[in-house]
Amino acid sequence: MPIFLAIDLGTQSVRALLFDQHGEVQGRAQVRFEPIYHSPQPGWAEQDADYYWECVVQACRELWVQGHHAGQVEGMALTTQRGTTVAVDAAGRPLGPAISWLDQRELDTMTPLPGWMQTALHVLGEAETVDFFRRNAECNWLAQQKPEVWTNTHKFLLISGYLHHRLCGRFVDSLAAQVGYLPFDFKRLQWARPWDWKWLALAVQRAQLPELVAPGAVLGHLHHQAAETLGLKVGLPIIAAGADKACEVLGSGCIQPHMGALSFGTTATINTTQSRYIEATPMLPPYPAASSQAYLTEVQTFRGFWMVNWFKEEFGHKEQFVAEQEGSVVETLFDELLRTTPPGAMGLMLQPYWTPGIREPGREAKGAMLGFGDVHTRAHVYRAIIEGLAYALREGRERIERRSRCRMQVLRVSGGGSQSDEVMRITANILGLPAERPHTFETSGLGAAMNVAVGLGYYHSHADAVAAMCRVRDRFEPEHVAFYDRLYQRVWSKIYRQMKPVYQEIRSITGYPR
Repeated sequence: MPIFLAIDLGTQSVRALLFDQHGEVQGRAQVRFEPIYHSPQPGWAEQDADYYWECVVQACRELWVQGHHAGQVEGMALTTQRGTTVAVDAAGRPLGPAISWLDQRELDTMTPLPGWMQTALHVLGEAETVDFFRRNAECNWLAQQKPEVWTNTHKFLLISGYLHHRLCGRFVDSLAAQVGYLPFDFKRLQWARPWDWKWLALAVQRAQLPELVAPGAVLGHLHHQAAETLGLKVGLPIIAAGADKACEVLGSGCIQPHMGALSFGTTATINTTQSRYIEATPMLPPYPAASSQAYLTEVQTFRGFWMVNWFKEEFGHKEQFVAEQEGSVVETLFDELLRTTPPGAMGLMLQPYWTPGIREPGREAKGAMLGFGDVHTRAHVYRAIIEGLAYALREGRERIERRSRCRMQVLRVSGGGSQSDEVMRITANILGLPAERPHTFETSGLGAAMNVAVGLGYYHSHADAVAAMCRVRDRFEPEHVAFYDRLYQRVWSKIYRQMKPVYQEIRSITGYPR
C-alpha cells in the first residue's frame, strides 16, 4: 500500500504524518515548539527559521523510531502556518529570525505613494486599507529598519518556501501557500503583474520571490543531504500542497460552495471553496485553495481558539492535571463545564476581538465580556468564550452567503474545538446547521497528503481524492436554534455597533490598538 508523508508545521508544533491512499493515519509524530516564539520587544513574535527545520527533522526521525518504514513513503508534501516570513541569502541561509504571523510590529513612517495613487485611493475610500497593508508588510519593515539585512536579501520567503528550499535545494513554493503581505495576484493566482499597485506599496522585487507551483504538481525532489538528514529516499517527489488552512479545508472534504469549513484553530475561521473570485469582505481577497484553480472565501477571528488556551492557563489547572494523569485531551474535560451551564451562559456575552482587524471589526475593536452577575462561575466564562466564537463565525457565514449568493447547508469542523462534543453541539445550534466531524483530526495533514496522491497519479483530481480519502465520523444536528437566534439577532450582533464609539475613545486616549 502506498504511503504519503505530510509535514504539518503549525503555530504551536510540527507533525510528521503518514497517510495511506484511503486517508487513514498510519503514523504520527509531533514536536512542540518551545517557546512558540521569541519576543525581543513588546508585540514582536520571532522564531529561528533553522529551529523549524530542526523540529521537522526530529518529527520525521521519530516516525522511524516508532517502527514505520521510510522506504514505503512514495511522496511528501508540506503545509505550514501562514504569513510567517524569512529573508535568506543566495545559499538559502536565514539573514535573521523568521517573523511570525503573530508579530504585531508596524512602521511609523513610510515613503509617500505617488500622488495619483493617493488621490485614487482616497476617492475609492481604500487609503486606510492600503496604508495598513504597507505598515504591516514585513519586507517594508526590514527594508526600513534593517537595511543591511535587506541589501543582502537574495530571496524573501514564507516559511513554506524556506523549508522547500531545505528539502529540494530550489527557491520554489506552492501558490496555495501565498498568504501574507506579498505582491500576489489572488484573482489570477500568480505573482502580480508589473503594473500592479502592490509593487509600489512593497519593498520586495520580483527577483527576490520564489517560483510558484500549483497544488498537486511536482515541486521538486528530495536532495541527498536532506534525505540523509530526514532518513528518507534520495529523489523522493515533493508535491506542492498549500497553507495549513487551505489544506484543512481540502482535508475536511469541503470543495463545494454549500459546504462550510469551520476551524477552531489559533485563528478561528469559516471558509467555503468557490470556483470564482469572491471577496467576502470588500478589498480583502479570497485565499488560494489547496485544490486547482479555486478560492477560499475566508472570514477570520484572529486568536480565536487561542482564548481557550488562555482560559486553560488561567482557570483550567484542575483539568490540565487530570489530563496529564489520564493522557487525555484537556478540551474534552472542559465539556463538563459546558454541560453544567445553560445555553446563553445566563446572559454572559463575549466579543472575541483580542486582535483588531482593518474592516469588520475595525482597528479600534477590543475584546469584551458583558453581562456579569454574582451567579457566574468559571464554567459560565468558558461557555461565553465558546458561544462568542460561534457567534463571530455565524456572522462570517452570513457575510459569505451574501457575497456568494449561495447558502451553506452543512458544516465540517476541524481544529482543537472539534474534539469536544459539546463545542460541536454549540456550533451546530448557533450557526443553525448540522456540524460534522471528519474521520481524522489531522485534516490539514490529510489535505497535504491528498495533493501527494493526486500528484503521483493515484487519483485523477482533487475531487476523486476527496471521495476516496474523506469521511464523516460524527454528525451533530442543531437544537435550541430559536433561542440562540434571538440572542444573536437582538443582542450579540448589536454589541459591536454600540461599543464602537467607546472602543474609539479608548484608542484615542491610550493609543492602543495602534
